[in-house]
Amino acid sequence: MTATNQPTFPFGQEIAWQPNPEWMAASNLQAFMDRHAIASYDELLARSIDDIAWFWDAVLADLDIRFAQPYSQVVDLSDGIQSPRWCVGGRMNIIHNCLDKWQETPAADRPAFIYAAEEGQSVTLSYTELNAEVCRCANALRSLGIGKGDAVGLYMPMTPKLVAAFLAVVKIGGVILPLFSGYGPSAISSRLADADARAVFTADGLQRRGKRVALKPVLDEALAAVPTVQRVIVVNRTGGADTPMQAGRDIWWHDLVPQQADTAQTEPTSAEDVLMIIYTSGTTGRPKGAVHTHCGFPVKAAQDMRQAMDLKAGELIYWMTDMGWMMGPWLVLGSLLNGAAMLFYDGAPDFPGVDRVWELCAQHRVTHLGLSPVFIRGVAPHGPEPVARHDLSALRAVCSTGSPWDPDSWRWVFENVLGSAKPILNYTGGTEISGGILAGNFFKPLKPAAFGGPIPGMAADVVDETGHSVRGAVGELVIRQPWIGMTRGFWRDRQRYVDTYWSRFEKVWLHGDFCAVDEDGLWYILGRSDDVIKVAGKRVGPAEVEAIVNSHPAVTESAAIGVPDPLKDNEVVVFAVLKSGVQPSENLRTELEELVTAELGRPLKPREVKFCAALPKTRNAKVMNRIIRAAYLGQALGDVSSLEDAGAVAAIQNAC
Repeated sequence: MTATNQPTFPFGQEIAWQPNPEWMAASNLQAFMDRHAIASYDELLARSIDDIAWFWDAVLADLDIRFAQPYSQVVDLSDGIQSPRWCVGGRMNIIHNCLDKWQETPAADRPAFIYAAEEGQSVTLSYTELNAEVCRCANALRSLGIGKGDAVGLYMPMTPKLVAAFLAVVKIGGVILPLFSGYGPSAISSRLADADARAVFTADGLQRRGKRVALKPVLDEALAAVPTVQRVIVVNRTGGADTPMQAGRDIWWHDLVPQQADTAQTEPTSAEDVLMIIYTSGTTGRPKGAVHTHCGFPVKAAQDMRQAMDLKAGELIYWMTDMGWMMGPWLVLGSLLNGAAMLFYDGAPDFPGVDRVWELCAQHRVTHLGLSPVFIRGVAPHGPEPVARHDLSALRAVCSTGSPWDPDSWRWVFENVLGSAKPILNYTGGTEISGGILAGNFFKPLKPAAFGGPIPGMAADVVDETGHSVRGAVGELVIRQPWIGMTRGFWRDRQRYVDTYWSRFEKVWLHGDFCAVDEDGLWYILGRSDDVIKVAGKRVGPAEVEAIVNSHPAVTESAAIGVPDPLKDNEVVVFAVLKSGVQPSENLRTELEELVTAELGRPLKPREVKFCAALPKTRNAKVMNRIIRAAYLGQALGDVSSLEDAGAVAAIQNAC
């Protein structure tokens, strides 16, 4: 392979999976196409982006989204493509479509929510039982003076009380502020303060690998800088009798919620009322609060599950996530709108055994499993036996997001988890998208690490530096039409929103991902475009280098960054995490340098390969290349609040 402006990775791979005609015929998407006399997936995709008003009106009908007052117009673009208004004049609280409308139907007795704890216990709630829990929590909030328009933080482990609190905030017309359960005080306080939060749900702590991790003291420290928070509702998750409680502000869940009535009014809201603010970290400056509405985020989440992943009523989806990552709210809202069930697991995914995830899937008959390639790279070295000991026949697909696949890990899942017969539905988008831009689906063939293509309704394209479409070459991922889940902007920072997505190409959303489409029309994400490494005019994505380094049997994972060079603009530096028992050595360093050079060409030979104990990652397992680069160069790190383990920065600084 030679290094050029059109890198050959990941092109040239063979198709590994072909669509099953019977599955296609029985799919949600085929029913949708038949209803609208559409002959093929490609025809649907073209129509969905050529006539966005028709398409999203059809999606709302397909999902049976009911309005208390119908909208007069699907979308209004009079303020520009950057600021569409959706479901104009419509009134609807999305909780009606998640829970209320199912109560007098056969769905009422179906599972809506399944909980599994690290300690082994599990809980199943039907749609009726979940609705009662939500109503009790909604009544509790109202008894505390919390109501429509009030922002409420969620800083909790993945438990039944978290899903009840989440939905209760929606039911009263409040604004959800999801917070990653691993955040430190500064990350929590900055987000709560920015949104003027009035209340927070938390827990005394959580269980990880058999040990108690405190949450409430972390929140207390954060709230010292957030005077707007008047009430804190605390769940007794770990039996923390020593949990500090502030009189007049803090109250135990068990002293407040269970005695409330199990029916409650759903607050009337407009379709475009704010539902949720989800904060994401920026490269610099304070976190960005992506604003989402009742008819936006939930509809996009449900459409992705329904049309791309073919989730059906009565099926069970388990996504390895935290509520602080967008996949948490996505899981809750999308599954309920489809009349399906969700699984929450509160614990480490490889504890008490490396087969914990496969055990959960078998025990609860999971049909759709969402995971990260990083998780697979951690369990694959244990071999296929931990998978083989469990019955995974209920699985219809493995879904993935969070980081790019390497082909070997992809094949490991395809062969050992899916029996080389079922698809891996690779999925990429973001918090500001409300779900996916690209995804695998049941209609398109798949290659290792590939996406089937854009999800219907997403006018995705790959463009060069001048904004012209390119194929067979690496470029920027862009979106040329608005979609219903598009963030309504950044909270209290509209200009930052415009600058981030709309400033480079006129009337085109620049997503910030490096992307390519191969000779068979399959799509690939190759890392963040602001992480792209340009060496002497030759561009290489970090994922391209990392896939080569990760193929060495001594390496668990790696990260590649570009660092300044006076002659070449940049040079490549690689950080590698070695497998257990492997010691760093100069011979190994040389092997890895030569491996990259042989694959990419001498101009892209790494300046150096460094060995480290860990890589800085977000909770959703994205490696933070920009932080690695800043740590290596001794520069300011910027916002590090989304890191799962702040100690990983020291691992980079101490790399040898």
